[in-house]
Amino acid sequence: VEVTTQNHGFSVDVESLEDIRDTSHKITHLNLNDRTIEGIEYPDISAFTVQHHPEAGPGPHDSRYIFDRFTKLIDDFKN
Repeated sequence: VEVTTQNHGFSVDVESLEDIRDTSHKITHLNLNDRTIEGIEYPDISAFTVQHHPEAGPGPHDSRYIFDRFTKLIDDFKN
């Protein structure tokens, strides 16, 4: 469980993905309050996103894994 700073008026509704026949997505973060998607991954195309502010976490390194993962993705792409 992560506590994140959120300030957005739009989100992906979990039920909207149930209609998509493409099953290559993976929900990685889910808001426990309103059940909206806060993170999604598409491993087949090496893409992922989060819809919160990882740089504004409660601690200075709480969301570092997101930035580390992004950096690794870029490094792997370059090689």
